[in-house]
Parts: sequence; C-alpha cells; structure tokens
Amino acid sequence: MRILVVEDSLPVANAVRAMLERRKYAVDLVTDGERGLDYLLRDSYDAAILDVGLPKCDGFEIARRARKMNVLTPILMLTARDGVEDRVTGLDCGADDYLVKPFAEEELVARVRAIARRVRAPILDRVQAGGLLVDCAARNASYNGRTIQLGATEFRLLEFLVRNGGITFSRADLLERIWDYDFEGSSNIVDVYVSQLRRKLKKAGAGEVIATVWGVGYKFVT
Repeated sequence: MRILVVEDSLPVANAVRAMLERRKYAVDLVTDGERGLDYLLRDSYDAAILDVGLPKCDGFEIARRARKMNVLTPILMLTARDGVEDRVTGLDCGADDYLVKPFAEEELVARVRAIARRVRAPILDRVQAGGLLVDCAARNASYNGRTIQLGATEFRLLEFLVRNGGITFSRADLLERIWDYDFEGSSNIVDVYVSQLRRKLKKAGAGEVIATVWGVGYKFVT
C-alpha cells in the first residue's frame, strides 16, 4: 500500500513512517498542510494520515477540501486532541477514523488497514486518456485494446502521469513519488524509464503522450 503521512513534528512523523515501512508500505511524508493537500489532490494513495495541528492548513481543512474535490482516499486523523467535539469535527470534515496520541504501533497499523479496505469508486481503478487505458486494479495498460507490456516501475510511472495529466513534474518529484526515496545524485534514472515507456507507448500506437517540459521535467498530454 502507498500511504501519505502529513505531520509537522519530525519525531512523530519519522516514527509513523518507520512503523509503516516495517510493514513494507510505501510512505510519502510531508510536514505542512499546504503541501499535504497538494499531494493528496495530485496523487493516488491507499490511505492518508493527517495530523490536525499543521502549519499553513490544518488537518480538518485538508480533509474538507479534499472531499470537495471528490478525493476518496481514506483518511485517518492523528492528533493529541481527545475531546469529543474534535473527533466529531474531524469525522464531519470527511475523515474515516480518528486516533489520539500517544498510540500503539499495532493500533495505528490496524486502523490504516481497516480504512484502506474501503471500496474505491470504479473511476479510480481505471484511468482512460483517449485510446490509452490504465487498469490500476489489474495493473496493466492497453492502447485501443492492444496490451502494452510494462514492468512494475514503468507501470507506476505511467499510472502516475496519466492520473495527473497536464501537470508537469520535475525529475526530483518523480523520484520521490515513484521510487519512494529521496534520491541523492543523478536523476538520470527518470530519463531512462521515460525513454523506455515512450518507446513502448509509441510501439502500441499511442504516440508522443509524454511531453518533455525543457528545464523542468515531464507531463502527460492527450
């Protein structure tokens, strides 16, 4: 599973990330509300863990705005506030569950698993752009019914770009989102995978759907 964690306390954030990564979950970690909302709106996650007391945009507002934008990602609120009113506020904003600090690792992971089991709308499982169909549930892609043979990383890259069509991502962005780590060195690996993906898409007849934005990065176009 891929989990978004939005928490401004680095000790807590790193502890939550370690708990999840021990279960082999892929984790994106951000420390302010504005970036957290941006990640939640632009990407597809199996679950999001939001602290309530965040700078720039609190957890309640992130959940409220995400739901208004029809983001269906299950949300777990993580906070030191244990009052009934705060819990009700969080749930009314669109959160699926509420966990009060401090908490046990087993409970956090169990709650994440529970909210992630919620059924997603079909539109999130299949993304189509023209003749290109990306079946996120079956983990395959096709163009006008013709299957495109992709490796796991190539599929993740294509899925991410198609879901966020028209948005330009830098190489650093793609390294963070697709490879799940902060890359220290050359970002040439992104260019290699984009080149491979372009070649396979062109062979299937899809044409030049991954555009280079010079000096910035790449974006998916139709």
